[in-house]
Amino acid sequence: MRGIANGGSLSAGRARYTPRHCTALGIPLLDSVQVRLARLAGDADIRLLHQGRFGLEKESLRVAATGGIAMTPHPIALGSALTHPDITTDYSEALMEFITPPLGSVGAALDYLADLQAYVYPRLDEEMLWATSMPCVLAGEGNIPIARYGSSNAGRMKHVYRVGLGHRYGHVMQVIAGVHFNWSLNEDLWPVLRKIDGQVCGLRDYRDRLFMGQIRNLQRYGWLVPYLFGASPALCKSFFLGKATNLPSFDESTHYAPHATSLRMGDIGYQNSREEGLGIKACYDDVQCYAESLLRATLTPVEAWQAIGVRSGDDYRQLNANILQIENEYYSTVRPKQVLQGLEKPSLALLKRGVRYIELRSLDVNAYHPLGLDETQGRFLEAFLLFCLLADSPVIDACERHEIDRNLLDVAHRGREPRLMLQHRGVRLPMRAWALEILESMLPICEVLDGIEGGAWFEDAVDDQIAKVRAPDLTPSARMLDEMRDRGESFYQFARRLSQQHHRYFSERALSPQRIAELDAKGAASLAEQARLEAQPQSDFGEFLADYFNQQ
Repeated sequence: MRGIANGGSLSAGRARYTPRHCTALGIPLLDSVQVRLARLAGDADIRLLHQGRFGLEKESLRVAATGGIAMTPHPIALGSALTHPDITTDYSEALMEFITPPLGSVGAALDYLADLQAYVYPRLDEEMLWATSMPCVLAGEGNIPIARYGSSNAGRMKHVYRVGLGHRYGHVMQVIAGVHFNWSLNEDLWPVLRKIDGQVCGLRDYRDRLFMGQIRNLQRYGWLVPYLFGASPALCKSFFLGKATNLPSFDESTHYAPHATSLRMGDIGYQNSREEGLGIKACYDDVQCYAESLLRATLTPVEAWQAIGVRSGDDYRQLNANILQIENEYYSTVRPKQVLQGLEKPSLALLKRGVRYIELRSLDVNAYHPLGLDETQGRFLEAFLLFCLLADSPVIDACERHEIDRNLLDVAHRGREPRLMLQHRGVRLPMRAWALEILESMLPICEVLDGIEGGAWFEDAVDDQIAKVRAPDLTPSARMLDEMRDRGESFYQFARRLSQQHHRYFSERALSPQRIAELDAKGAASLAEQARLEAQPQSDFGEFLADYFNQQ
């Protein structure tokens, strides 16, 4: 889908950079990557490196013709939000989520995502999908409809979980939209990697070990993602509605931060650690440590959530009064994932079957692209994920954990400051110098991927990001603010204009009769499955929850 999926090059021409040891980092970051690449080329079909699986999840807020959040139910013409595999809802009845299956390339995933949105648009009547991560024209906490999933115990559990999120963190921050990038390595490469690393452990243990190392590196270097792709430097003043904020005014209806990249990823967003005594930090040393740390949080009561109460008569206010209601309440930029079997706890799935894929969650919706993500971003992320997998990844200690959290917040709120400094292992580093070293160290991976595909797509993608580091005005966040100033637009006017452009694009995108029939069938099957679940005898909801939380 090269016309719509390709974001184009931001650099005037390819500059050549000479990768070197990351001296500012104090570790030979590039060495481990190059060594593994060379050994892979000698022991395996290197083309397998470009044959992973890719999936996308995009959240989009449905808005009414007036520009405010839609108060209508999830359209029944789309199927059941409980059981449809591709089209569902997130926190709000109005916050749609489009999910692709794992596919063989980023381009294929983008094509699938495009089809889903093109299918949805004609079934929204006069509503449209909002083009930005940050919502607009909000009328307060009580005017955000919480998603509903029917009368079955499974559907009721999903709804009550969201009710609990509203009581704990407020409704408004839950309707911020994002994009999740899911990735897994070709299965045939794990035995080869184990061999070249000289490991004799079981294949599952080795795979889990490398996945968790990749996650640690995605946290260390993950501040790059909001810098390069952050698209939420401003937001509608209705987001705060009666609450104080230290963000300056851009105009009478817009708050912003002058050098922000992604306020969505900053301290106005959904946080698990914003209140004393409620914080939780998952352990990323290994899969067992990670899963058990989240399981403990779902079983440990806290006074603040107990004060909310679990139920009032037959009405549940939250699933429980523990640190986390369920594991998914833990907000993180990246998660290890395993495919669930029925109503299985995610942590138990990881303990039983290990890590299946990685979910990167730190992407803002790309307001300039109808899909919310373009192919240039996707290619960069593929190379970045491989880089984080192949680079050495020591365990994160308490000091580095604090640095990682601080770096992310600083880049989210101040990422385009000319002299921004970040912290790494007790050393203050210029953000731009560190970013360039990481990007340059990715080039050997790009050369391999380009050699497989033929062309210079991946090197171009990294060159585009290098250009953004050298010239911050090329970042999406800077472009948004510049465009708002030049056109005299508020954030609402900017977001509405792009939303209307995307609406026109999808309204004009023709789907084949076969694709429409396929999605019609999925919608009908999902409604039938929800009806089947609801027709079954339902146990007492309290007993149902007890059985769920007592899983072993």
